[in-house]
Amino acid sequence: MKSPQKKPIEKARVRRILIRATNWVGDAIMTLPALEAVRENFPGAHITVLAKPWVAPLFEHHPAVDRVLVFHKGHGPRAGFVRMLKMSRIIRKERFDLAILFQNAFEAALLAFLGRIKLRVGYKADGRSLLLTHGVFRTEGVLTVHQVEYYCAILRAQGWVAEERDPVLHAGGEVREEAAGILTSNGIDPQDFMVGLSPGAVFGNAKRWPPDRFAEIGDRAVEKWGAKVVVFGSGGERAICDSVCGAMRHDVLNLCGKTTLRAVMGVMDLCRFFVTNDSGLMHMASALGIPTVAVFGSTDHVTTGPRGPKTRIVRRAVWCAPCLKQECPTDHRCMLNITPETVWETMEELRASAKNN
Repeated sequence: MKSPQKKPIEKARVRRILIRATNWVGDAIMTLPALEAVRENFPGAHITVLAKPWVAPLFEHHPAVDRVLVFHKGHGPRAGFVRMLKMSRIIRKERFDLAILFQNAFEAALLAFLGRIKLRVGYKADGRSLLLTHGVFRTEGVLTVHQVEYYCAILRAQGWVAEERDPVLHAGGEVREEAAGILTSNGIDPQDFMVGLSPGAVFGNAKRWPPDRFAEIGDRAVEKWGAKVVVFGSGGERAICDSVCGAMRHDVLNLCGKTTLRAVMGVMDLCRFFVTNDSGLMHMASALGIPTVAVFGSTDHVTTGPRGPKTRIVRRAVWCAPCLKQECPTDHRCMLNITPETVWETMEELRASAKNN
């Protein structure tokens, strides 16, 4: 894949870089290898990440980032437009030389344009081609690779090196201290063997393994591993998380919707194991280096699966999967054919492998 610009970007002239982060947790984590590649290609540059408040904590302690600029957009079209104009003025004052737009939205390119950033790199998507100085075509091939490679391809199209690697998250010391305080106040020693469960998934029910099966995994972890179980999720997933906790026979700590993303990252960093659907928290767990078992059904494990040697995917090869639908139109066989026994066996195998490595 090539970027059709006539003149390559001269690295020596780039001193200040703005990176527009994606707006979803999982997508933001999958951009981290590309972010690291930007740092390696521009080792002396000052790198600022522009991010929405709910993903900003993912970048705060990353060694490739010098600064995180939080973009509060506002509610409603008028408020959003006013906020965008204010942010464009802030960007203009920063005098960035280069904008790399991992977010594909028209707004991202417009913001860089209004901020008078001379060089603007990103995919030609959402009708924004004219706003990019170094637009990249999205070929059929790049749409079939893992999302980590999808973002790295933006850089490779400029002739820059972007080596294949797995996402790595960095939780700061104060984040872990906050997490330890949350656990202690709920009767859990931070040194305990903790197993995290993430039974939700924002996209829709088709991505979700049934709550009672997550509950069965939680009870087995308590009985066979002596684990403390913690359930994670967003505010919109409380009903699902409550169902898991209500179905368990043993005590469980339910943090669903009760903490910030920063605190969630800290508590997850103290977990020894994680079981999840395809979700943002799945990518967070794997990027923190936690042994992670992910249950896949309607979504594509090839393009959005967890990355890293401590990850395993459990799925059933049925004719209709991956369908990429929010709701299953038939019998949800891709998920219902996956039993707790299958997931538990995968967990045991991964735990044994992690101990030996």
